[in-house]
Amino acid sequence: MKNYFKKLFYILTAHTAMVYPMHKAVIKSEFIFKNPPFKSCHASTICETSSNKILCSYFAGSKEGKKDVSIWLSSLDSDSWSEPKKLINFPKAAHWNPVLFTLPSNEILLFYKAGRSPLSWSGFLKRSKDDGISWSDSEIFPAGMYGPVKNKPLLLENALLCPSSQEAYEAWSCYVDFTDENCKAWQKSSPVIDPKNSKGIIQPTLFVTNNGDIKMLARSNEQGYIYEAISTDKGKTFSDATPTTLPNPNSAIDAVKLFDGRVFLIYNHSKKKRYPLNIAISTDDGNTWKNSITLESKRGEYSYPAIIQTKDGLVHVTYTWKRKKIKYVVIDPKQI
Repeated sequence: MKNYFKKLFYILTAHTAMVYPMHKAVIKSEFIFKNPPFKSCHASTICETSSNKILCSYFAGSKEGKKDVSIWLSSLDSDSWSEPKKLINFPKAAHWNPVLFTLPSNEILLFYKAGRSPLSWSGFLKRSKDDGISWSDSEIFPAGMYGPVKNKPLLLENALLCPSSQEAYEAWSCYVDFTDENCKAWQKSSPVIDPKNSKGIIQPTLFVTNNGDIKMLARSNEQGYIYEAISTDKGKTFSDATPTTLPNPNSAIDAVKLFDGRVFLIYNHSKKKRYPLNIAISTDDGNTWKNSITLESKRGEYSYPAIIQTKDGLVHVTYTWKRKKIKYVVIDPKQI
């Protein structure tokens, strides 16, 4: 009888986004669209607007790397997501990895990449001054400058620190692309590498530690662990990268430093697979981690997460769900 009711529970909940018990801190879990006008989507990003809306962007089309893949946008106003809106019509090249960021001026920046592959893409930027309703024409960055390659920038003393990286033929490296708030002047930090790992690291995420240093966490190339590095000069140079204790299956991560000082890191707790998808929490700036929440545990691809904290203190997460949909989760950190 016990097994009967267990099976009945999963049958009744199979049509919803949540099909297994969630942590009490998860107060919302849903897909941002049900019947999208594309076959595949990936690499979502989120931000909060001046009017407290949530914007979510992602790339979508027939398949990653195809020429029909463009940058799309959805917005959450009250409790309803808008229909996906294509922002860019440029069918000559695939589009990749959008990154949203809201400046103190309330201008919203949308960074993205376009090109045949990460080996040859260029960095671009669109701007919105009306909470994502309309967008400027695309601006192209100087060659070799990509802006934030996957995760949100860090605004520090009127400089925007963009966590960036390059996937070269034989090696990967992380950088910080520095720019002003107008995104006009650019310079690049020294490369962040692991001298013991020639394959390298990419797609970093940044946060400021309690003593004012900048910590970088990054995806590693088939090394099995998330890597970290420290900057003591505001991101101009970093220590050599070293492995943390957290696993990584060569897949993207993201982190956010909360108002209360804790760091939330979303990642795949596996060395080989893009499942499960977990949130680890650190109370000591990433020196130690506690695996606290499992968002996805079943077999499948749950990847390329984005995580922010909004002005009301809640934590918002989006991620790729089996390359078919984008999942949206809201967490109350006070419940952890």
